[in-house]
Amino acid sequence: MERITLGNITLSRLVYGMWRLGDDADTSPAHVQAKVEACLAQGITTMDQADIYGGYTAEGLLGAALRAAPGLRDRIEIVTKCDIVAPVGRHAAARVKYYDTSAAHITASVETSLREMATDRIDLLLIHRPDPLMDADETGAALDALVVSGKVRAVGVSNFRPWDFRLLQSRMAAPLVTNQIELNLLAREAFVNGDLAFLQENRIAPMAWSPLAGGHLLAESREGLRLRLAELGAAAGVDWSAAAIAWLLHHPARILPVLGTNTLSRIAGISDALRVPMDRQTWFELYTLAQGQEVP
Repeated sequence: MERITLGNITLSRLVYGMWRLGDDADTSPAHVQAKVEACLAQGITTMDQADIYGGYTAEGLLGAALRAAPGLRDRIEIVTKCDIVAPVGRHAAARVKYYDTSAAHITASVETSLREMATDRIDLLLIHRPDPLMDADETGAALDALVVSGKVRAVGVSNFRPWDFRLLQSRMAAPLVTNQIELNLLAREAFVNGDLAFLQENRIAPMAWSPLAGGHLLAESREGLRLRLAELGAAAGVDWSAAAIAWLLHHPARILPVLGTNTLSRIAGISDALRVPMDRQTWFELYTLAQGQEVP
């Protein structure tokens, strides 16, 4: 498995997303460990979390597995996120869903994440959403302090536009090492609106959430796209979804797709994307089918 360097850390090119961990009928430590082991068998070492996943329960499910198998922690990298406060779980008393990038909230969130996941460090902490009330000086100082403390090895953002990214980075000593954004055949805006260009300009590899568009790639209205993905997958002896991920991997920005599923057999097939050949014409063929018309 290829590894991608983000600042002072390296992550596996393919990332296992844990946002649905609590949706499984079996959330036992042994079953969660089996999912992690299925990833490790393919060289997928990076686990993507967020404090809010599962209504603030997913981190704890991973932590229970790490407590049950202490040696597992040193075989993986943990990515997690903070700043979304939703009126559920530990934040049930909140009157409204909001973002909080204050130093107090970020620091408290990290301490809770460390405790929930039974670890002494977070490999990569992301600010989950741009906060209209962000005080960049305060937020930047808080992130820098966490890196200096060793509780967080590297920091980045998620869903930021270039100007949000530049503002926060301008107030920090530590580098922002990634931006996790929505990227898939149906969410193509970043390829042309400057988001990916900005990251490439700064040699920052992006992470991609929802790389399969939540299953919407299979909609009947996109039959041509669905059939071509299936054809490409079949030619390589893999599932259609592998072709959709191969499309992202072909981009020179060095995209790290974050894939989430609770089915062990599908987890075991995440790396099938590496088996699907992709060239420039095939990439544009899928792009054309996805947007319903040829490029200008």
